[in-house]
Amino acid sequence: MNNISTGSEDEVNREYKELSLLYGISQVLGRSMDLREVVGPVLNALAEKMGMTRGALTLVNRKSGEIYIEAAHGLSAVQIKKGVYRIGEGVTGKVVKTGQPFVVPHISEEPIFLDRTGARKDLTKSDISFICVPIKIGVEVVGTLSADRLFDESISFKEDVRILSIIASMVAQAVRLRQETQEEREMLIQENLRLQGELKERFHPANIIGKSKGMKKVYDLIAQVSKSNATVLIRGASGTGKELVANAIHYNSLRSNKPLVKVNCAALPETVLESELFGHEKGAFTGATYERKGRFELANGGTIFLDEVGDLSPMVQIRLLRVIQEREFERVGATKTTKVDVRVIAATNRNLEQLIEEGNFREDLYYRLNVFPIYIPPLNERKTDILLLADFFVERYARANNKKIRRICTHAIDMFMSYHWPGNVRELENCIERAVLVSNEGVIYGYHLPPTLQSSAYTGTISYGTLQGEIDNLERDLIMDALKTTRGNISKAAKMLGTSERIIGLRVNKYSIDTRRYST
Repeated sequence: MNNISTGSEDEVNREYKELSLLYGISQVLGRSMDLREVVGPVLNALAEKMGMTRGALTLVNRKSGEIYIEAAHGLSAVQIKKGVYRIGEGVTGKVVKTGQPFVVPHISEEPIFLDRTGARKDLTKSDISFICVPIKIGVEVVGTLSADRLFDESISFKEDVRILSIIASMVAQAVRLRQETQEEREMLIQENLRLQGELKERFHPANIIGKSKGMKKVYDLIAQVSKSNATVLIRGASGTGKELVANAIHYNSLRSNKPLVKVNCAALPETVLESELFGHEKGAFTGATYERKGRFELANGGTIFLDEVGDLSPMVQIRLLRVIQEREFERVGATKTTKVDVRVIAATNRNLEQLIEEGNFREDLYYRLNVFPIYIPPLNERKTDILLLADFFVERYARANNKKIRRICTHAIDMFMSYHWPGNVRELENCIERAVLVSNEGVIYGYHLPPTLQSSAYTGTISYGTLQGEIDNLERDLIMDALKTTRGNISKAAKMLGTSERIIGLRVNKYSIDTRRYST
């Protein structure tokens, strides 16, 4: 069977080169959609198959409006750096603005061809043609693809534009991913800087509430360790404020202008946690479609805070031990070792010594973490801090909810002081937030507090669980509050409440209220 040609030999050769070029580029894009990996081979293929002497792929910076050369063939690093345009400026800027291809048969005869890179200044410009096509995502122009070639009367610029346009559409997806990655990185950097500024002010040790003996010791330890690079282990029950102490250490350290990266070790399963901490290579496991930096890499130069470190699995404990000892690790699926300069602050509410005895925590890791321990006492050991914290939270949530809460009544204060606070500062904060939301009197009364505080052990009354019981509780609160205002004067308290002195006296006896405590 004979092969029948449907065109001239030149046309067949041209079609063969075109198909070969497009097939080669499709293979490159099939291996990776990372623009940094594909743009070089694409431009090299254009030079080889199309006779291109120079070529460039430019991208539009959406934020600044500048058009810059992302990669080029036949241009030096200095020339690439010079190739920056505004939208509408030069041939490249015009293509971005209009979204239409532009052909310059002789660049010496085209006034808007700027040769910003200076790559053609020593050449015979009349012999150089320039073709530039837009790279589009939908209707948005995100960059351009351009090529230089020696002028030849036999060359069809229409065909060159068609081929370049096809290639531009093929690399558009890689360009989109590149721009999204850049924009996401810039947003993360700006957000991190903004948060660092806020956190540096918010979590200064002076802003950690508490004047008890236990908290003064914590402040002293923070001051001693902040300026060093020592590993810190913060211990204390859940809700005591371990994260606040970690923030205070970092933002008063020499690393305060570097990242503070936080990881809750109990919130993620082992397989995910390992990737989160150390990162992974592309293809390291199912779903790893791109390489990813781990939290240790992101914290390089700064601090990493490992919360709930007592919940780490044995395998992750081994890898963590190596990072702390050697300051190096490998990403999941990688063979290359990555070195980092990171300060480690760990926290736990668990008994690590008991975990070691049970074989659930490595003793060598314990000694690496426990270089400088800080213990935060629970709230029931810091009774003098309860009212300071309560006032602070009342002010915060009143402002946040546009409410005017003037004070906390005596009965509510008594309930705060009598309760054992198993949830520590976090539980107190939640109680205050709830009380602020439900109070419409400008005062926090006992009945505004959660049911956990509403028992006879804390109120000194029997809760009947009936309407009469609730009325008795409210009456007792109002009388105690009036006596507080009148410094224990029953007569004045009766006038304030619009009743008789005799009735108030009876109620004082009924509720066993000691008026002498209000007279001082």
